[in-house]
Amino acid sequence: MLTLQKFEEASEIVKKVTKPTKLVYSEYLSQQTGGKVYLKPENMQHTGAFKLRGAYYKISTLSEEERAKGLITASAGNHAQGVAYAAKAFGCKATIVMPTITPLIKVNRTKEYGSDVVLFGDVYDDACQRAYELANETGATFVHPFDDLDVITGQGTITMEIIQELPTVDYILAPVGGGGLIAGVATLAKMLNPKIKVIGVEPANAASMSEALAAGKTVTLSSADTIADGTAVKTVGENALKYVQEYVDEMLLVEDDELIGAFLDMVENHKMVVENAGLLTVAALKQLDLEGKKVVSILSGGNMDVITMSSIVQHGLIQRDRIFSVSVLLPDKPGELVRVADTIAKAQGNVIKLEHNQFVSTNRNAAVELRITLESFGTEHKREILKALEDNGYKPKSISAKLY
Repeated sequence: MLTLQKFEEASEIVKKVTKPTKLVYSEYLSQQTGGKVYLKPENMQHTGAFKLRGAYYKISTLSEEERAKGLITASAGNHAQGVAYAAKAFGCKATIVMPTITPLIKVNRTKEYGSDVVLFGDVYDDACQRAYELANETGATFVHPFDDLDVITGQGTITMEIIQELPTVDYILAPVGGGGLIAGVATLAKMLNPKIKVIGVEPANAASMSEALAAGKTVTLSSADTIADGTAVKTVGENALKYVQEYVDEMLLVEDDELIGAFLDMVENHKMVVENAGLLTVAALKQLDLEGKKVVSILSGGNMDVITMSSIVQHGLIQRDRIFSVSVLLPDKPGELVRVADTIAKAQGNVIKLEHNQFVSTNRNAAVELRITLESFGTEHKREILKALEDNGYKPKSISAKLY
């Protein structure tokens, strides 16, 4: 069972390796929601995620003999780094099985901490099955990423810190993948103050916990296709589910597109890089009535590779009409390009890219095509730019925007 004594013990033990992630008050999100929103920035941990807590506490409970056999685990990335970091601290060997699609930054960081990495399968569940097989073959000690009570206890230490810093917290939001974090967070929250509402947030395309709660037992999804790779889990943990059933007040679902906007908000308003799984709790805020409430959103991790980051930024800018592309037809004669550029400049649009196609028509005097990619302040400004072009005799046609 999860006990208050164990949570208190774990809270002291994990302090040996964790950074104090003090709550960050978000004026921006507070204005958006009407509540007082605080962020728990676990993306700032040594390994870039909360997973170090559960991994370190679990390994601290193992015997010398169990550690000497070596450790093995499966992970979509963040638990891998937690186990690798903790194993190095305890001086034992670790092997981590990760899905083949794991972001490169997570693979490389895991190796840098001294662990061996095996890439296998498309999602966490595939990697986990392979890790069990290797554990049976080698006799290594398996450290489950989310369905081990000691791991769950370690993750729950986040709640201890939240309540010590903000005793009057009303809501705690936590991302949900396999369920280890939310199980630990919710259980300790209800032990310390049953009035605290604990809400789990999942990607809509990998809602394994919501499905399990509806069914009253663990279920296996046919797929877990989401950009929130840290929560792409087809089957939640059985141990975790029991505690979620008892202590979690509500589950919310978030679409991938919402995470893209949340990433921009976090970078621009808080100067923080948070991975997609960690943004679930931010994107879900708008689904709740938080007027006058004190809310903590747990940012579970920040391990995002730069290629994914650049793609998210591009899609986010396009999604919010801060980048858009139009096609206009104009006669092929001197001065026309200048007229278009002048029209855009007067509307305070910023041209990012131009493509001039003289072969759109066999009659170049009738029309050549100009494809323009522009930067604006948002949807309203985009409309103003398009209207300016129309007022000057052009018929701008929106086309798919691409920066690269």
